[in-house]
Amino acid sequence: MMNNFDSALQLVLVHEGGFSDHPQDPGGATMKGVTLATFRRFFGSDKTVDDLKNITTQQLGKIYRDGYWDTCKGDDLPSGVDYAVFDLSVNSGPGRAAKFLQTAVGATADGSIGEQTLAKVAAASAVNIINSVCDQRLAYLRSLSTFDTFGTGWTRRVSDVRQQAMNMASGPISTSTPDTSFEVVKLNSTGPWVVKLQGVLGIAQDGQFGPATETSLKAYQNEHGLVADGIAGRNTFRAMGLLA
Repeated sequence: MMNNFDSALQLVLVHEGGFSDHPQDPGGATMKGVTLATFRRFFGSDKTVDDLKNITTQQLGKIYRDGYWDTCKGDDLPSGVDYAVFDLSVNSGPGRAAKFLQTAVGATADGSIGEQTLAKVAAASAVNIINSVCDQRLAYLRSLSTFDTFGTGWTRRVSDVRQQAMNMASGPISTSTPDTSFEVVKLNSTGPWVVKLQGVLGIAQDGQFGPATETSLKAYQNEHGLVADGIAGRNTFRAMGLLA
């Protein structure tokens, strides 16, 4: 709905995080959810990975509004539905987001949200739309070959989006967002993130990152298609479901 873009964008960015360039991620180099290909499409084919890393707030806002929010008619969707469709659009493309919304309300799933779709959205329950869109999204993610690597984090994200969208549909947007801070841990690290890591690895949770933890972590990373460097950061924690 009108005036929801800024709040919805902040919720999206909670999940997108900073820079990543995971070898198993088909999107390639990504900064705050923006791929290098998308960045170049908006600001020129000469843009580099370093330019992407230094994307400005203004550039970020333009890409998200013009490329995703406006494309999916965010201003015209009910509160909660707008965020669920927006986050899906960012994560899996505006065309797919539009089709999932259209399927949810029984409109022709042509990937272009027009007056017919909006009329059906207005006549439907926002809660039902949110549930349908999120269910379709999760089913699609489970069909991807990279689900074994990223599935735990993706599932958590969809769950978080569903809950937040439901909250928005029933009242004012919450100004609080989930805490997505984390600590990169490696050999000789100590503290709570080492304990969390050891818990997922199924080894003694003593909070001390020693050789045994490193060996177990490398084995986990190998098994899940991650870079087996023995360092636990955003991608590893996402794969483990510790971050969305």
